[in-house]
Amino acid sequence: MDTLQIGDIAHAIQLALAPVFLLSGIGVMLGVLTNRLARVVDRARKVEESLHAETARDADEALLQLRVASRRARYINLSISLCTIAALLVAMVVALIFSSTFVPISLGVYVATLFVAAMIALVGALLTFLVEIRVATAALRIGARFAMSGTEKNGPGP
Repeated sequence: MDTLQIGDIAHAIQLALAPVFLLSGIGVMLGVLTNRLARVVDRARKVEESLHAETARDADEALLQLRVASRRARYINLSISLCTIAALLVAMVVALIFSSTFVPISLGVYVATLFVAAMIALVGALLTFLVEIRVATAALRIGARFAMSGTEKNGPGP
């Protein structure tokens, strides 16, 4: 039986380095997504409190905001799930790369399959994130109060 050489381990580390950077990027994306989810949840709680305390000026508007928040939360949750799946698959790729150093069987097909699956999950997560951003942007009503009250660019009347 051949003995394992330091060069073999160093080569495995080199091969695993790119997927580890990918894993780091996915971790950053997960941080962004969880922060967005926390903001959506916080905003929804404030709107719900104003509804229960009957301090909301327009109950229909508040309910619309809650529906948008719920939709955004679903998209973010799906994106988080897909990112987590991608991270798990990339971690398995790294584990298989190291395993191939110690086990005398060819794991190339498994590594390639897992990596492609990870990329598909990551693409799904990014697309879902894009949809969530579109929903959030479509729900924005910057300056809507002024436009609805009949005041244009000049702000409130004299």
